Amino acid sequence: MTVTIGRRKFIARLGGAALVWPLAARAQQPAPMRRIGVLVTGFSADDPGWQSRGNAFVQGLQELGWSVGRNVRIDYRWGLGNVDRLRRSAEELVALAPDVLFAGAGGAVNALQQATSSLPIVFANVPDPVGAGYVDSLARPGGNITGFMNIEYGQSGKWLELLKQIAPHVVRVAVLRNQGVEGTSQFAAIQAVAPLLGVEVTPIGRSEAEIERAVPEFARAPNGGLIVTFGVGGTSQRDLIVALAARHRLPAVYFLRDYVIHGGLVFYGTDVLDLYRRSASYVDRILKGEKPANLPVQAPTKYELVINLKTAKALGLDVPPTVLARADEVIE
Repeated sequence: MTVTIGRRKFIARLGGAALVWPLAARAQQPAPMRRIGVLVTGFSADDPGWQSRGNAFVQGLQELGWSVGRNVRIDYRWGLGNVDRLRRSAEELVALAPDVLFAGAGGAVNALQQATSSLPIVFANVPDPVGAGYVDSLARPGGNITGFMNIEYGQSGKWLELLKQIAPHVVRVAVLRNQGVEGTSQFAAIQAVAPLLGVEVTPIGRSEAEIERAVPEFARAPNGGLIVTFGVGGTSQRDLIVALAARHRLPAVYFLRDYVIHGGLVFYGTDVLDLYRRSASYVDRILKGEKPANLPVQAPTKYELVINLKTAKALGLDVPPTVLARADEVIE
């Protein structure tokens, strides 16, 4: 009798272990690898401008517990400033069926929007997502796209105020802009403050041909300055505009930090790296089950002022100490 009971207990223990062991084994299985597709427009993989942005995005993911190669895979595709290549790259990414797609600028968002209406898309660097047709409204995006805006149009008037503080002699300003909604809105904000500052503003289109023709013509009269708004310039235009401003001794304020790093005078605008870092939070929330339609588009919260003192000296400008004190970075 004792032997029978012992044998039954032993069998029961084996049965219990058989039930527990698969559960423990399943608990130890690694989490499934999630997949993110990233579409890049005007940069190549080795461009410092993209590397800083891409690193900020990956850093944001790491801070939220995502590690490339461990629990997330990132597939990159490149547009390199070519519309057809951008479209093909978007289609390639969609075919990979990632859990979420990430786009930096509007061109990439547009290409992905044409390629899918179901996969979630997060953007990091778009000025007017409602006007572009990416979302129904900022508070309620309503579809498969959401993200982070890179500009508030009221900020545009500050470019002219800053230019007058650094170069008080300026009474004429050429504003380089595109013909879209963002270009019109930025110019309107600049135009609104111009009379208060005693400045006459002149719009110039963003094509290289028009820039090469109109900027030297504008510079023939004295006391001129330049504002380059969002939506103008890839790398080639950046170099052209900075060179024209130097050649014709035009103090200039730029919408993008890269211009000042490459010899421009002043940048004031959104901290783009902050946008890329913050975008990772929406990618994280979508990977955890939330829908883009329920994630409101967010406005920029962090701005930067960068001044190139070497360029200021070449233009014969003394930057006021009050302006220097506000600068996040001074290039000497």
